[in-house]
Amino acid sequence: MRRIAIKLSALAQDGLTFVANPYEVDRYQQVSRLATELLAALSDQSADELAIELGRDSGYATPKVDVRGAIFDDQQRVLLMQERTDGRWSLPGGWADPGDSPSSAVTREILEETGYHSSAVKLIACWDREIQQNPPPLPVHVYKLFFLCRPDGTVQPPAALETLDVGWFAMDGLPPLSLGRVNHRQLERALAHHLDPGLPTEFD
Repeated sequence: MRRIAIKLSALAQDGLTFVANPYEVDRYQQVSRLATELLAALSDQSADELAIELGRDSGYATPKVDVRGAIFDDQQRVLLMQERTDGRWSLPGGWADPGDSPSSAVTREILEETGYHSSAVKLIACWDREIQQNPPPLPVHVYKLFFLCRPDGTVQPPAALETLDVGWFAMDGLPPLSLGRVNHRQLERALAHHLDPGLPTEFD
């Protein structure tokens, strides 16, 4: 049902982008409001909050892109950063910005959130956030791009606005994860690709 509401919201956004007839505009505005009310009924957000969030996007509706970078050391420990928003730990990453290539977006996020300069060496996976069951459900459709990266150059302090701490963790000693950003299975798949770079890129 939530997936239907997201598709309705996207259809309304597309319609409002391309139609000029005032009657058609009104119809698509009604569809948008109904989709927002349906999403509100299926979540813990109000319709007003969702309308603001969905209203940030314009033009033809497409999935948002989240990039995550996995760096492992020679002890097979993974580099994680502690999120300021929830106090939990994640692979460095975030929304890709317009103008960034996917690989430059992930290395920028790694630098900002951990202080490590890096280079992307492989696309591990392109996953659908909803199919991967990263909580909580969002009112937009998201693709998650996971990259295998390697440290490259000097290390500097991370950006204090986003990061509480940075650390290296063994897979059997992971801290509490920020599951909306990365889950245990995704980290296990990242390690598998680190151990065997010849594995094919994964996708939903």
